[in-house]
Amino acid sequence: MSLKVTIQDDVKQAMRAGDKGRLKTLRMATAAIKQREVDERIELDDAQVLAILEKMIKQRRESSEQYRAGQRPELAEVEEAEIAILQTYLPEPLGEAELDALIDKAIANAGVTGMAAMGAVMGTLKDQVQGRADMREVSARVRARLNA
Repeated sequence: MSLKVTIQDDVKQAMRAGDKGRLKTLRMATAAIKQREVDERIELDDAQVLAILEKMIKQRRESSEQYRAGQRPELAEVEEAEIAILQTYLPEPLGEAELDALIDKAIANAGVTGMAAMGAVMGTLKDQVQGRADMREVSARVRARLNA
């Protein structure tokens, strides 16, 4: 079953259960998915749905940080609850050792050394770690390895 169908089924379950917070979050996700499908006139696959979910999580993290900085913890908690719901649809996160191994392999396959390899390495890693690691962290680790 595709990720999109899973989310749609979970919307129905949340409706039946009367779980308003979960229902609201899942409806936002389905709306974002449908909006992209309509805009681009395509049927999204799981990788594209994952990209949408990651973007939504990133937006909520940034909002949460801003709310905390603005002394609005109640709003930050709402954002964090939405993050928790959306993260249930992401694949199992990569461990540090797995991530390091993927980075090392991508650097070795790039064939270029130094910061010139950054784009090639990140391009290779993006597909492999999508939904399983924070790309900011991956980028920082790659940069540190290439500068070493």
